[in-house]
Amino acid sequence: MRLRRAVAGGARRAGRWYGEGPLHLLLLVASFALTGYVGVRLLADAQWPLVVVWFVGAALLHDLVLVPLYTVVAQAVARVTAGTTRHRAWTGYVRVPAALSGLLLLVWWPLISLGPGSAAAAHYTLTTRLPSEVFWARWLLISAGMFALAALWLLVRTLHTWYSGSAQPLLRAATARRRRRRRGRASK
Repeated sequence: MRLRRAVAGGARRAGRWYGEGPLHLLLLVASFALTGYVGVRLLADAQWPLVVVWFVGAALLHDLVLVPLYTVVAQAVARVTAGTTRHRAWTGYVRVPAALSGLLLLVWWPLISLGPGSAAAAHYTLTTRLPSEVFWARWLLISAGMFALAALWLLVRTLHTWYSGSAQPLLRAATARRRRRRRGRASK
């Protein structure tokens, strides 16, 4: 019992010092360890300058091109759906899959952009023994799947809201009729 109290007290003190729970800290340390491992593996190769150039280029592309593009698309979707009462929800159902699709495109662009007969495609296939021609089609399928899932989720949420909103008055009326019948039987 004392051990539990000591652990709980230590966790509370660490939470006040750190600002989040111990699970958050553990996940953050694990992600830094994984990132460090991947960085060491990527930069240990003889082509590490290309990795650094790609990383810096991807960061610049994201900050200088994609963030303004995200903003313009989000504003356009908000304007199109502004007349409806649910325009914020609809904006989110477009924004999230679009952002994830763009992120996947940014991360996998070196492999998506490989031409079928290019030297880079041959090098990739030789190094990994995996086909290099599948990334474009897979990215398109994953993106289409994310948008379809978002549309399905929006449909389910809309139907649930519609059903629960239209069914409530009917249920209340049926309940009131049953109560009146019971009162009528009890008074006879």
